[in-house]
Amino acid sequence: MVKKEKITALSIIKKQNISALTAYDYPIAKLLDESGIDIILVGDSLGNVMLGYRNTIPVTMTEMIIHTQAVSRAVNRALVVADLPFGSYQKGTKEALSNAIDLVKAGAEAVKLEGAEYLDEVKSMIRAGIPVMGHLGFTPQSVNKLGHKLQDVSVRDAKKLEAAGCFAVVLEMVPPDTAQKITKALKIPTIGIGSGPHCDGQILVTYDMIGLYPNPPKFVRKYADLSSDITKAVKNFIADVRAA
Repeated sequence: MVKKEKITALSIIKKQNISALTAYDYPIAKLLDESGIDIILVGDSLGNVMLGYRNTIPVTMTEMIIHTQAVSRAVNRALVVADLPFGSYQKGTKEALSNAIDLVKAGAEAVKLEGAEYLDEVKSMIRAGIPVMGHLGFTPQSVNKLGHKLQDVSVRDAKKLEAAGCFAVVLEMVPPDTAQKITKALKIPTIGIGSGPHCDGQILVTYDMIGLYPNPPKFVRKYADLSSDITKAVKNFIADVRAA
């Protein structure tokens, strides 16, 4: 069997039609990697999906490190990107770099942070050899400020992230025409989520996509309904036990 080439941040820059999904644990990460996904994001969405938080804000560095370790142990080919959680990069360049280094030591091959306000932090990470992915549009860590709705984004902000050295930018819940303009304006790839078809790639929360998380965003296309399958399997197990 021919071994598939390892995906890196550098190879992502040159790639189109990028496929990306989230993973927070070993078995899901292993399935995604073996299926051929390009990027696996250890997202701070684990707060909602895995830990039952109302939003991503309570997620800690310790939690991100534990889940990044689990995911990285399973992955051989995909690029593993880990989110810097709320509070881990907003306090200054020194602390931001220290936290990014901790995620890399946990197995991340790149980190992601939200907004275009932290260019010095981005540059410090890149100087240290850590690839950085930007994130514009609806940024979940700013939900208390922005609300949960479409966010218009300027090409200027996207270009700031590109100039700072980001290898890609996630565009979340950005109007499709704006996402198209940004994609055309950048030399680095855009990865959309709820931002229309014109980005260079697409990302979804895996648990939304496979039907394991209740009430996913309206833009999510469900490719499976594992919630019903698991419920049915559990009920069949209970029935077998009671019938024994």
